[in-house]
Amino acid sequence: MTAQRTLALLGATGSIGASTLDVVARHPERYRVGALAARRNWQAMATLCRRFRPQLAAMHDAVAARELARALAGTGTEVVAGDEGLVAVATLTAADTVLAAIVGGAGLASTLAAAHAGKRILLANKEALVMGGELFMDAVRAGGATLLPIDSEHNAIFQCLPPHTAALDARAVQRIILTASGGPFRERAHASLAHVTPDEACAHPNWSMGRKISVDSATMMNKGLEVIEAHWLFGAPRAAIDVVIHPQSVVHSLVEYVDGSVLAQMSNPDMRTPIAHALAYPERIESGVSPLALASLAPLTFAAPDLARFPCLALAYAALDAGGSAALALSAANEVAVGAFLAGRAGYLDIARACDATLGRTTVTRVRSLDDALAADAAARRDACAVLGLPPTQMEGMAA
Repeated sequence: MTAQRTLALLGATGSIGASTLDVVARHPERYRVGALAARRNWQAMATLCRRFRPQLAAMHDAVAARELARALAGTGTEVVAGDEGLVAVATLTAADTVLAAIVGGAGLASTLAAAHAGKRILLANKEALVMGGELFMDAVRAGGATLLPIDSEHNAIFQCLPPHTAALDARAVQRIILTASGGPFRERAHASLAHVTPDEACAHPNWSMGRKISVDSATMMNKGLEVIEAHWLFGAPRAAIDVVIHPQSVVHSLVEYVDGSVLAQMSNPDMRTPIAHALAYPERIESGVSPLALASLAPLTFAAPDLARFPCLALAYAALDAGGSAALALSAANEVAVGAFLAGRAGYLDIARACDATLGRTTVTRVRSLDDALAADAAARRDACAVLGLPPTQMEGMAA
C-alpha cells in the first residue's frame, strides 16, 4: 500500500489550489493536507481550513491573518502571517510535499525555503525560476529536494522525456516545443488591441485561470516566462526551446528527438491532469478529468507565433539571452503592468511597453542570493511604476 503523503499548499485559494484540493479529496487514503497558505482571501481560506483541517494556515496579508485567526478560533489550526508564515508552511516538518502556486514574486522566498528543506516540490509558481533560476536550482540540489513541474507545458515535456530523467540530453533530444493557445486575441485586429478591457483579456478560450495569468496568456508573456522556466528546469539552451500556437490546447507540449521522433502529451485542457501526475509520480491516479475523445476532436492546428502581435514573447527570449537579473526584471515589470491594467490604470498595450522600457533601464547583475533577487525585483518595480506614471505605492502590482 502506498504511504500517505502530507501536503503543504502555497496558493490554496487560487485556481491551481482549487484543482489540487479537488484531486486530493478524491484520494483521502493517499493524501492529507498539513498546511495551507494564501495571500489575502481569508474567507475562502477559512472554508478550506474547516474542510481539510490543516495543522497550519498562513496569510501573506497580516490583516487577513488576524481575521482568519478569529474565524478559526478553537478549531486546532494555527494561523501565521507574512513572508515568515509562508516559509513556515513551506518547511512544515510534517509535510513531505509542497505545492508552490502563489502567483508572482511573493512566492519566491517560500519556494526557496522548501528547496533548502529538501521537500518534494510540485512547482506551479514559474516566478521562482524566472526570478532566481540559478539560485533556485542550486537550492534544489543542495537541499536534496525533488522538483516536479505543474505547468501543463512543462509537465508535458517531463512526461515526454525518457523515463526517470528530468534534464534534456543533447545527444538524444533536439528541441522542446512549448504549445500556446494564442489567447483571446490571436486573430483580433492589431489596431483594436489598444481598446482591450480587462474582462476581454481574462476571457481565455480554453482554460479557467486567475485574472493575472489570464492576462499573461493574452499577451503571451506567460509563454515567454515558460521559455525561461524550461531553460532552468530541463537545462535546455535557448536555441533548443521553440513555441508554436496551438489554439485547441489539446497537445500540451512536445519533445523532438535527434532521430526525427516527436513525442507529444495530450489531454483535455484541465490542470487536474498535470497536478495528478505530479502528486502521484511515478505512479498514476485518477484526476477527475474527462477522457480525451479523439474521434470527436476538431482538427488540431499549429502555427508560428507572430512576435509583432505578441512582443512580450520576444522580450522573454531577449531576457533569457541577457541572463542574470534580466528575466527577474521582466517578470517584476509585468506584474506591475498587469496589475495596473486590471485596476484600470493602464492600457493593454502598456503592458509590453512597460516591460520593454524596464528591461532597457535594467543593469543586469548575477543573482547570488535571495537578497539580490529582492533588490533587483524592487528596482524593476520602481522603474515600471515610473514608466507607467504610477506612484511607488503600486510597486507590488494589483494583480493578485
